[in-house]
Order: sequence, then structure tokens, then C-alpha cells
Amino acid sequence: MMYDRRFFQTKLGQAALASTAAMAIFAALSSQIVLQTPPPVAMQFAQVELA
Repeated sequence: MMYDRRFFQTKLGQAALASTAAMAIFAALSSQIVLQTPPPVAMQFAQVELA
């Protein structure tokens, strides 16, 4: 293992664990979000004839 148990007992180690957990949660939640594009809106314009 790259870090020993003493590292994760420090404030820096706890911050590293929190950051890693937040990234994992964000990745899990963002993979469930499906972006849907809204259907195209039919634009209606009045035709005006210029003389």
C-alpha cells in the first residue's frame, strides 16, 4: 500500500479520504443522470407582405 495507517490519522490524510470519497460519490451520481434535450419548439411567424 502506498500510505500507511498513520498518514490517514493526520488532517491531510483525512482530507485525502474525504476528497476521494466525494469524487467517487460524484462519479456514481453523475453516471445516473441522463441529459435529455427538449423537443424542438415549432416557431410560428406571421407573414407580412411589404408593398
